[in-house]
Amino acid sequence: MSDENAPSFFSATQRRVIGGTLLLLSVGAAVAAIMLAFIVLSRLVGFFSGVLWPLAAAGVLALILRPVVTVLEKRLRLRRPAAVVLLYGIFLLLATSALIVVLPPAIDQLLDFVAYAPSLWANGTGYVEQHYPQWIALIQRGLVNPTVHEIAEGLVNELKTMLSHAFPSLRAAGGGILGLFTFGTHVAIVPVYLFFFLLARGGSIQKIGHNLPFLSTGVRADIVFLLREFVAIVESFFRGQLLIGLIMGVLLAAGFTLIGLKFGLIIGLIVGVFNIVPYLGTIVGLAVTLPLAFLQPEGGWRLVGLVLLVKIFVQAIEGWVLTPKIMGDRTGLHPITIIVAIFFWGTAFNGVLGMLLAIPLTAFFVTAWRLAKRKYFNVPA
Repeated sequence: MSDENAPSFFSATQRRVIGGTLLLLSVGAAVAAIMLAFIVLSRLVGFFSGVLWPLAAAGVLALILRPVVTVLEKRLRLRRPAAVVLLYGIFLLLATSALIVVLPPAIDQLLDFVAYAPSLWANGTGYVEQHYPQWIALIQRGLVNPTVHEIAEGLVNELKTMLSHAFPSLRAAGGGILGLFTFGTHVAIVPVYLFFFLLARGGSIQKIGHNLPFLSTGVRADIVFLLREFVAIVESFFRGQLLIGLIMGVLLAAGFTLIGLKFGLIIGLIVGVFNIVPYLGTIVGLAVTLPLAFLQPEGGWRLVGLVLLVKIFVQAIEGWVLTPKIMGDRTGLHPITIIVAIFFWGTAFNGVLGMLLAIPLTAFFVTAWRLAKRKYFNVPA
């Protein structure tokens, strides 16, 4: 009897329904497996963050400084270890010069800012009480409500938790002397990791393919391509962001000092460094400089306007000159994608480690998706 005449237990419609159901179940199982693996990975990264972040910091610094070591090695005809030692010596010389020239006034302004913070808070609350008493009354009535009070306490506790995850030093401070010692050990080991990472000449990614003989040639090529793209993105992104952050810090410090903003030197430098994480410097800078400009002695709306002009001017230089010249379009990500990626990876990896790696990781997955579309779905990338 032929297959066409054989009796079928299900009709054609039922077979289509069953096939669709099985497809949905398989897709759901695959998504659940991916989510479970991601959750396990994020928990492991969070648990071993004290071990991983020194390695990550040293690895990123090695990618940034490796071209400098190569130049010293070739121009001065030095061996690789001698070039690395020379780089460390140059860094110590520059750091010592910074300690002598820049650090004293910066620390002086930082201490003054910490001492001035209670006065700034008092000036702010006094201004609000004088000009907007209805808001004060509304807040007081809200805090009397048990539900609102509980929500406020929850937000404060959540902020403390977020800060402890974001900054290992705060978590270490909460752990007492042993925690501070552990954190100090992690910081001290970064130069050791960095030294050995710099000794490597690179090109080790190409060797990964030879260590995966159990995979097909095409899969090995894809893995090597993705790893090479990821390393290139991390290298260009952090090298560019670090240079852009330093330039912006100098410009902001000079601008804030010239217009008469209190503590303009230290605030400008810190805000510039925060720009290593995209948009963090802008958010922190506006949150600190605008109230300070409005509430400081001889401040007001005029000084607020000058602060905004300085910020717009430096941001325009960053957007029109620095980023196109230094970084170009290496990541190719939309600004909204960058913001979402920072929050997503920061939450997934429990802190600043995920925020710093947000752009490279997202760009890596975008590259992987483009490769999959071009190779497996026949869609132009």
